[in-house]
Amino acid sequence: MEKLPANAGWLWVKQGFALFRKQPAEMSTLFLAYMFLMLVVGILPLLGQILPMVLIPVFSMAFMQACLQVEDGKKVYPNLLLTGFRSPAFLSLVKLGFLYLIAAVAAIAASALIDGGVFWQVMSSNKAMDTETIRNSNMSLGMMFSALIYTPMAMAFWYAAPLIAWQKMGIAKAIFYSFFAVKRAGKAFLVYGLAWLLIGVLVPVIVSSIVALLISKAFIVMLVLLPLSLILTVVMYCSFYPTYTAVFGRPDAIAAPVADFER
Repeated sequence: MEKLPANAGWLWVKQGFALFRKQPAEMSTLFLAYMFLMLVVGILPLLGQILPMVLIPVFSMAFMQACLQVEDGKKVYPNLLLTGFRSPAFLSLVKLGFLYLIAAVAAIAASALIDGGVFWQVMSSNKAMDTETIRNSNMSLGMMFSALIYTPMAMAFWYAAPLIAWQKMGIAKAIFYSFFAVKRAGKAFLVYGLAWLLIGVLVPVIVSSIVALLISKAFIVMLVLLPLSLILTVVMYCSFYPTYTAVFGRPDAIAAPVADFER
């Protein structure tokens, strides 16, 4: 397999917008249904704190399948949220979710080496921390250190769920191929990440600033920002699909792409 050029990252973003434009209401409804379910799950005692993270790989397949159907011109319905639950790979996806959870906990815990555990307390405690304590800590550096620690883990998880569900790989093999696939497409992913950082931060800031200048009411600004944030989040979810097909091909037209990694 040829290494992807850096501009492939921007192409993935554009393809995400293109997929969203084909069925904006349907994809937004699917995302809102997902958020509602996560809200309900979050209410559960004890389990509500871990299930949202554990179920990420399961629900991720709903959005991957939805994008596949959009690409094929098929209608997207909210019942696609059950895609991962109906998959023969359901148990493997749940196990992958537990690895997500362990990796996230380990990365956050590592921040204690920098800020003395302040970031860990903020993330793990239901009580608000004293503002002065946070201000006098190195929490920002701790967060950056956590992100650095989590980066190779994110690389290992990026393609793992679809490789398990669509390519029928075992968990360890999927994690292995995911890590090296992202590594080989490193420049493209760098552009992709920077693009979403700019779009997700810069666009809302510009829009909110313009609205605030025209109509100086916080309520109106929020009315504009909420749907804009929703749209950008759904588009970002849509863009995950082309990052997969660019490397491994369409799930219904895969011709042993993993063999290329073994050459």
